[in-house]
Amino acid sequence: MNSAPSPASVDVREKILTTGRRIMGGKGFSAVGLNEVLVAAGVPKGSFYHYFGSKEAFGEAMLEDYFSAYLGEMDLIFHQPGQSKAQQLASYFQAWRASQASDDCQGRCLAVKLGAEVADLSESMRSALLRGTAGIIERLAAALEAGVADGSLTIDGSPHSVAQGLYQLWLGASIMVKIVRTDRPFDEAQALTDQLIHRPAS
Repeated sequence: MNSAPSPASVDVREKILTTGRRIMGGKGFSAVGLNEVLVAAGVPKGSFYHYFGSKEAFGEAMLEDYFSAYLGEMDLIFHQPGQSKAQQLASYFQAWRASQASDDCQGRCLAVKLGAEVADLSESMRSALLRGTAGIIERLAAALEAGVADGSLTIDGSPHSVAQGLYQLWLGASIMVKIVRTDRPFDEAQALTDQLIHRPAS
């Protein structure tokens, strides 16, 4: 029988992943060597290969760790008591804007920072991105469907197609914010979001 990993083992693995997210979220995947991550984490190189077979395997685990935390945050937003689904969706996009607009978002921007880069580098990392983004879209679709049910919003089209369009809209806006160095793309994304999600007049 295999024993469960010790708390110390879990802590070291998590420390490597957290440090990698922070550094690679700022510099990119290819620009950062494993040694930089391990020195910053205070972990010997031998320990890295105990947890990860390669840099690519580390990248896949880092993305999975990122999306697990991100989806957990989404679940908290979409289960806030006393709020309609329309209000929860508004809170979600406000939180997106707040995290992505920061010049020092680092690990919070991992999907935006690494998406295009690693999708071309590694099939396993591309698959991790696909699974993670699918989870985001599924949660958005569920929130939209529930919002239609509770009467707090209406949409034109299926919840999944609208959710997919919204995610792509905000992902593109996050990239444009980095290019133009203003929040204007988020203003435009919000305006389009308000057109896609119709709320009853108060």
